[in-house]
Amino acid sequence: MFVDTIFDCIGRCIAARLKRPLRGYEPFTLSDPAALRRVLQPADVLLVDGNQRLSSAIKYLTQSTWSHAALYVGEALASAPQEGEQRTLIEANLENGVVAVPLSKYGAFNIRICRPVGITCSDRSKVIEFMISHLGCGYDTRHIIDLARYLLPTPPVPVRWRRRMLALGSGDPTRTICSTLIAEAFQHVRYPVLPRIERVQNHTLAESDYSRNEILHIRDHRLFVPRDFDVSPYFQIVKPTIESGFDYRQLTWALNSEVPDLGSAYRRRA
Repeated sequence: MFVDTIFDCIGRCIAARLKRPLRGYEPFTLSDPAALRRVLQPADVLLVDGNQRLSSAIKYLTQSTWSHAALYVGEALASAPQEGEQRTLIEANLENGVVAVPLSKYGAFNIRICRPVGITCSDRSKVIEFMISHLGCGYDTRHIIDLARYLLPTPPVPVRWRRRMLALGSGDPTRTICSTLIAEAFQHVRYPVLPRIERVQNHTLAESDYSRNEILHIRDHRLFVPRDFDVSPYFQIVKPTIESGFDYRQLTWALNSEVPDLGSAYRRRA
């Protein structure tokens, strides 16, 4: 019991350090919460470009812009008593475990919407129910190895081991990378994210349809990272600005903004 208490204290100290925001973070464009609400559909995955020390390590290990993921559940939590803004996202984070948060939490971050294509209404509901059933699950800070691996913004880990490093540890549950929980929710209804592909090598069945097909294996959900939803061929990238009817001719430019004449520059070089 005493050892567990010591580990818990150390873990909380490490977690507090990992949650510190990095200086100088600026989003490429500010998201429009109203446009997001109009476009988002239940079971959409929201990818976030975080600004914490933990985010920096995750982005380095995954070689991606995205360090966090949340699932949009829409009105599924509307019946629960809430204070302030309605909570329409479910995420897993280091500080609070699996929680519901408002959409405005990520209004100042780069985001991307990934939508499961062709998912049935029944399976969509099951994915959301799976996420709701895990609300309240926390991160066990006594497993300090799970936390200490992120202290370096760019851990010196070979590329082939980086994904495994994210799944290292035995937290209860290990949910620092919340994409693992979301991937597990989709696997619960057998909706693919990035299935492992294995080609059949049986020469005796070389001419059969079976041998020419690819067998899709459901990967271990602990190996999924936020960028997997971005590169998955089964999730559509949805951009609120375009969905709302983008017309570049309606943009308002600064009065002193001039379009550079690149042609004249090339002619001078010639």
